[in-house]
Amino acid sequence: MMDVMLAAFDPKYGEAWNEQQLTSSMIVPGTRFAIIDSAGVVGPPSPSVRTAGFYLVRQVIDEEELLLIAVNPEYRRNGLASQLMRHLFASAAERGTRRVFLEMRADNEAGYFYENFGFETVGLRKSYYRGADGNMRDAKTLSVPIS
Repeated sequence: MMDVMLAAFDPKYGEAWNEQQLTSSMIVPGTRFAIIDSAGVVGPPSPSVRTAGFYLVRQVIDEEELLLIAVNPEYRRNGLASQLMRHLFASAAERGTRRVFLEMRADNEAGYFYENFGFETVGLRKSYYRGADGNMRDAKTLSVPIS
């Protein structure tokens, strides 16, 4: 997952988590993740197929927060992120989740991707993120109901 994260997130924004952040978040109750391989299979990592992407979510009661979703740039534009999102929604519905939230940099070009999955902006935090370049950027909170 770290290899994917380091390849997927532009260092300019400082959004990639470090290994300790990733591993410590995975032991928090209610946190789960899914991995997708380069063949488009969501499931446990396989030694014969390269990990292409993942998501990480945290559930509290009947809500989930999408903490991270990433696809290695080498495998983008092949529907893997969409497949991960559909998996997230199906898994969330099975657990009785009623709503999924996420927070992102307001100028993140992936915004259209989330909108295509029904996410709507529900909040704005001015000058919330400080990028690795020192610039402050707004954050948007998005939400989508799960049926």
